[in-house]
Amino acid sequence: MVDGCLIDYCKTLRERDFSMNVEDFSKHKRGRREHLNDSLASDLSQRLNGFFESKVDVPRIMHGQRQSVGTLINEETLLFAKYLRGENDMWIPRVVSSSFTVGIRLLQLQIL
Repeated sequence: MVDGCLIDYCKTLRERDFSMNVEDFSKHKRGRREHLNDSLASDLSQRLNGFFESKVDVPRIMHGQRQSVGTLINEETLLFAKYLRGENDMWIPRVVSSSFTVGIRLLQLQIL
C-alpha cells in the first residue's frame, strides 16, 4: 500500500527536483548525498501523512467497520506477533488494495 503511494509520487519527479550535497561522513571521508528539494520533501511528507490517516473499509479488532491505514498496520503487527508467539493458531492478514477497495486475501499460516 505504501509502496504504491510512493511509486505514484516518484513518477512525477525530474532530475531538477534533486540537489547534491557534499557531507563529511567521518574525519577523513567525505561523500555526496542526493536530496529531494525542500518544497517537494515537505509535499511528500504531507502526502504520506495523509495516506496513513486515510480510512479503509477493514473492520477493527475490537469495534467499528473503518479504520486508518496506520491503525491497520499496528493491528496487523499485533496479530502477527501473537501468531509468532504461539498465542494464536493462525494468522489471517487483512489486506487492502492500493485503491482502498476492499480486497481481502486469506492467507492461512498454521503452526507446524
